[in-house]
Amino acid sequence: MDQSPLDPTALYTARLARAEAEHAQQDASSRRLGNVNLILFFGAFAVLAVGAFRGDGWIAALGGLLFVAFVAGLVLRSRTERRLQAIAARVAIAREGLARLRRDWRALPDPVPPTAAALLDNVQSAGAPPIIDAATAADLDLLGHASLEHLLGTANTAIGRATVRRWILQPAAPAVARARQAAAAELAPQLDFREEVAVRGRLLEMGEDRYARFVAWAEGEPWLHSHRRWIWVARLLPLLMLALFVGWLAGYPLLWPLLGSVALNLFILQSVGRKVSDDINRVAAQQGVFEAYAALFERVTAHPVTAPALRDVQARLGTGKLSADRQMRRLARLMPLVDIRRSIYFFPVEVATLWSFHVLWLLENWQRTAGAHVRAWLEALGEAEALAALAALRFEQPDWAFPELSEATDARVTATALAHPLLPPERAVGNDVIVGPPDSYLLVTGSNMSGKSTLLRAIGVNAVLAQMGAPVCAAQLSLPPVSVISSMRVQDSLEAGVSFYMAELRRLKAIVDRADARQPGEPLLLYLLDEILQGTNTAERQIAARHIIRHLIDRGAIGAVSTHDLTLADAPELRPAAQMVYFTEHFTRSAAGPTMTFDYRLRPGLAISTNALKLMEIIGLPIKDADAARADGAPLHPAKPGS
Repeated sequence: MDQSPLDPTALYTARLARAEAEHAQQDASSRRLGNVNLILFFGAFAVLAVGAFRGDGWIAALGGLLFVAFVAGLVLRSRTERRLQAIAARVAIAREGLARLRRDWRALPDPVPPTAAALLDNVQSAGAPPIIDAATAADLDLLGHASLEHLLGTANTAIGRATVRRWILQPAAPAVARARQAAAAELAPQLDFREEVAVRGRLLEMGEDRYARFVAWAEGEPWLHSHRRWIWVARLLPLLMLALFVGWLAGYPLLWPLLGSVALNLFILQSVGRKVSDDINRVAAQQGVFEAYAALFERVTAHPVTAPALRDVQARLGTGKLSADRQMRRLARLMPLVDIRRSIYFFPVEVATLWSFHVLWLLENWQRTAGAHVRAWLEALGEAEALAALAALRFEQPDWAFPELSEATDARVTATALAHPLLPPERAVGNDVIVGPPDSYLLVTGSNMSGKSTLLRAIGVNAVLAQMGAPVCAAQLSLPPVSVISSMRVQDSLEAGVSFYMAELRRLKAIVDRADARQPGEPLLLYLLDEILQGTNTAERQIAARHIIRHLIDRGAIGAVSTHDLTLADAPELRPAAQMVYFTEHFTRSAAGPTMTFDYRLRPGLAISTNALKLMEIIGLPIKDADAARADGAPLHPAKPGS
């Protein structure tokens, strides 16, 4: 049953136990079949040898029956092995579900590194919000290990994984995101369907490069159809050779004309045949997946759905003779004709019949009928997998909320109990946050390790999730269309000769340029700045930071800034715009030594303590003035209420 009242952990645990038991049973059956096949093989060989030695036809016939039983056993074991692979995939899927719930990244397969072309191809469509840049993706852990992509890593085909990445990097319009929400909500409880799609996807073996080559061939210009004379040559010359051969057998003096026709065929194969073989190989290299893709297309198309986004996917997979599953099966049926070319006996067949020309003609017939639809079919499949990934997140995090997406561009980001989605649920602390309106900025202060950077990342990652159409790690979140950009993990470069300060200046320049380039009606720029301009002296840092933040405010951007520099709150040009919140720590002393704890709770106002010297004391760094260490953390000034 798809519907279940069990919580995700209990359900995944139960499914894992069933799959492991079934795997053990099938594995035992496969081993028994292997032993039986071994006995049948040697038994058939021994009986046939005895029959041949004695000249006894009945014994030889028995040996033949044993050999037939051996072949049947091979077929049966092959089917058992395929079932075993599917069950092993179910075991892995259940284990990975439990690992995602724990945020145990090492127990999850790492996302397949995309090629640069795969990342950039079709990511940014005309008129869409700007793509999230590489620096922001790194700051917010959107791609790679222990990332948002990792958390959503249930897609198994190359196009499915690419679609998830595209949705992460390309914010969707509110209407599109809401349609994805409805699809994710519908698929969330349907574990059997999502598992079957995942299993079938895992059994496919087409990487992104092979997928790109197949699509390029499908959409390309059929060569043989544009050089039709060669197909007529391939049809007439074998008939001529056959006629000459029959005539020669009948006693006519046609040996030299027959040899001439063989030489002509060899010449054609040497010249034009290489191009024909190359085109066939572009398809043949992918042949193992055509039948599997057909089954996957059929499963997605046949599943009853109501959400408009899911019905759109099914409509794009086609109906009738031009449906994706039928056309993929039609292509799969041509592959045995291609496989003949691998036989050691193929060369004389090729010379006599120009076989490759006829095979390419059939492949190009398929290409002309279905080739123009292949990209749309695979993209629809990728969207089905991406929607299933959002549904898995919805199922695994039932306490998360679907955000409210506004069409307005002058609103604010408002969240209740907002937490970081990549943290283990038992460690994630939720806070109420407001970023905006455009004439303000969120100033986050606090001591070291108190949670400032994590809050900024929580804002950014949840904004990305919201615009994907996914649930967010919050009790409530509302936001307008936003374009997220950040400066958090700036690095210097010895190779490029770029200092830390210069690298950060370049990053801030990119953020300012984005704010300057925004046009009315475009998504708001949501900037996240963490401890900016640390690479220079305090006086110049304060001046530069104030100018940059003021410029972003004047350009209508909204954002959050974390800092240890409390003077930002007192700067005349920023004081009216600052919405101040802070984190703090709790420090205790005992006979065992000093300890420090954090509650990661956001409070209104400005930070009232520091902890740098206390941290030095805790880890054992020498401090000459112990009294200064003990005084560290004393109130700097009374807390100011948030604006």
